[in-house]
Formats: sequence, C-alpha cells, structure tokens
Amino acid sequence: MIPPNRKFEPMPSAKRILLVDAQTVPRHSLAEQLAQEGDYAVIEAGSADEARAASDYLFAIIDLDDGASLGRGLRQDGYGGPILFLGEGDAGLGEHLAKPFRLSALLARLSAHLSHHGAMEDRAVRIGPYQFRPAAKLLTGDGQRKIRLTEKETNILKFLHDAGRAVPRETLLHEVWGYSPAVTTHTLETHIYRLRRKIEENPGRAKILITEDGGYRLGG
Repeated sequence: MIPPNRKFEPMPSAKRILLVDAQTVPRHSLAEQLAQEGDYAVIEAGSADEARAASDYLFAIIDLDDGASLGRGLRQDGYGGPILFLGEGDAGLGEHLAKPFRLSALLARLSAHLSHHGAMEDRAVRIGPYQFRPAAKLLTGDGQRKIRLTEKETNILKFLHDAGRAVPRETLLHEVWGYSPAVTTHTLETHIYRLRRKIEENPGRAKILITEDGGYRLGG
C-alpha cells in the first residue's frame, strides 16, 4: 500500500505541487503523470487534514467534494500560492478546471501559474518612487534608501500590484490573511496605517497606497 503524502524523487530544482484527492487510484495516477510530464515533486494528500499538514509547496490542486473549505483553510494557514480546483471551485480562492479535462490543459495552467509566480518573486517592480523586490521583502528608494517589509506588508503590496485596480478591503483581507473569523478589517487597516508610515512622505495624504471605493489601490 502506498502511504499518504507520498513523494516522488524529484530533481533538486523540482517545483513542489500539493495534490489533494480522497480517491486513491485517480490521485496516484495523476501524481505519476505530473511527475513524468514536468519537473515537479508531487505531494499527495487524501484528506483536508493531510493537506493542511503538508508544507513548502508552490501550487495546490484540489479535487474534494468540499474543496472550497480546504481552500479557505490553506489560506488561513498562510498559503498564498495558486489553487486550482478540479471541478467546481470558489472563484475567490482560485481557478477551477471543469471535468473531464485533458492533462495538457492542466499542465498549461500549472506552467502559467508557476511562471508568473517565479517571475513575480524574482523581479523588481516599480511602486511609486520605489523598486519593490518581493522575494527580499524590500523597497529601494532614491539614494538607495532601503525599507524592510514584513511578510504581510509584502503580500499586501504584491496583491495590489497584481490587481492593478482598487481592491475591496474584504478581498484584500482574505487574500493576505485567509478566511479566519478572528481576523477583521481593523487588522488590515492597522497594517495599512503602519505601511503608510514607512513608505509615504505624508501618511495623512497618501499618494502611493491610496484609499478608494471601499478598498485600496496603488498610486501611479
């Protein structure tokens, strides 16, 4: 019998994928195909508890009857990467790929998401007068002034940059903190206040991290 959370022997540079499916045979089959088709290290989980015990993965593929519940749990636990639901899924948590699907379609989604994730982590992007380096949790300003960011501050700026528009408070809260009932919009507002004190010339008249339409956006 193959144990839960089975791991294939990947190349050292393999990208770690979490595959969650309560049905053992289809899960093993898909895991083997993914491992053969790309440079992926597949971590298998047969339940929500096994999935939430896994760690250090870049992409989550979920095929459970109550996949949205697991998706929310992963977000609450701090997972910020892409989630792909096989079948129906919660659009606020990730994408879904309707069944039946071709392996080529799944591989294309996987490749696109991981390419974007890697590019965003590695490159510097412009935010106001700063160069933003998410992987280093760093903003660099004129004269090489450096502003160190916390994990949550980094994730707030990353999500707003990717969105390219005003993001409602609830959406930003859920994307950065997950769906925890203990976390309120006051938590987000406190972090926004502290972040503005770091990056704005005049925090009371924000030009970089702007309040708009019941949420926040990045200024030009």
